Amino acid sequence: MIQALLVDDERLALMKLKMMLEELTTINVIATYTDPSEAVNAAPLLRPDVIFLDIDMPEMNGVQAAEAMQKLCPQASIVFVTAHNSYAIEAFELYALDYVLKPVQRGRLLKTIERLEERVSRAQEDSRKPAQTVMIRSFQSLRFERSGQPLPNIRWRTTKAQELFAYLFHNRNRFVSKDTLTDLLWPDFNLKKASTHLYTTIYQVRQCLKQAEIDLQISNASGGEGYTLETGSLLIDSYEWEKGILTQDAINKDNYEEHQRLFDFYSGDYLNDYDYLWAEGERQRLRTIWLHHAMNIAEFYVSSGRIPEAVTVYQRVVQLQPYFEQGHLGLMKVYDSIGERSAVEEQYHTLTALLKRELGVKPPASIKRWYEEWKHLNLRSM
Repeated sequence: MIQALLVDDERLALMKLKMMLEELTTINVIATYTDPSEAVNAAPLLRPDVIFLDIDMPEMNGVQAAEAMQKLCPQASIVFVTAHNSYAIEAFELYALDYVLKPVQRGRLLKTIERLEERVSRAQEDSRKPAQTVMIRSFQSLRFERSGQPLPNIRWRTTKAQELFAYLFHNRNRFVSKDTLTDLLWPDFNLKKASTHLYTTIYQVRQCLKQAEIDLQISNASGGEGYTLETGSLLIDSYEWEKGILTQDAINKDNYEEHQRLFDFYSGDYLNDYDYLWAEGERQRLRTIWLHHAMNIAEFYVSSGRIPEAVTVYQRVVQLQPYFEQGHLGLMKVYDSIGERSAVEEQYHTLTALLKRELGVKPPASIKRWYEEWKHLNLRSM
């Protein structure tokens, strides 16, 4: 059973969420609180697996409570449940499991619980099993490794076979109905023809995995009405990476090398080589986590006087995320700190040209203002 702690200053909303969760056989609500301060004090003793938090509460809001609880209960997942979406960025910067808007819909809540069950299940497996040697990488593209060595790329018979596997991987260890797959991959075909293509493509994917000696099972689920990709003991790069970030203390002189390793581990956006619209939500979520982590590392290097390392981090940020304007600004500032005036100029013009060419916009007013002030100061000092 997954142990859940609920916090909301509105008692009726708290009761409704409790009832919805208790309808699910995998959730046990161990406590509810209308006072977030009381919840923070009780959390270490209760040791919940998940904390459902309202955000808009008096005295201590949900974001503040989440920050405190993450320090006291690092094993707990955070789910924000709120009537407002204005805190979404802050929520994901805290690496929340999910962000659910009120009034909570049962279908939306079930998706949250599925993600939670996967996280809890993997954490339990990790505590029981020895280190595994096979990893599926999904940053930038789908790849497979064994004992740290890349396996030859699987040669999917068709692009549909590749997308079918990618979608099952995206929904790994969860049931995916046949109707969902046929609507996704063959929306213009009648049911009989689409079903025939699905059976054929499932067979092709299974054969590809078998030939590559990759221990992944695609099982028929719910009486043959769908499929489940069971990853078993295989490691998943995005899961291992996110877990590594969540379990690390704030960056300091003793752990910065591990933070740097996690930064380097992110080789590109989730499934970024493929034009899969269904992957965009997860792609944005993981990208937000990486950018927040990257900026923390860069700021640590700047404050520690490790300017070359800061430059390298900022350069990697603008390389992978060229539209992330704060990365360009950070790079200009570190160039300025070491007297590289031409590099500041070049970086500003690079950003300006990119935004004009690709988006038809100018740099944000804050960056333009910083640059103009910098330019004025440097002209006076020449």
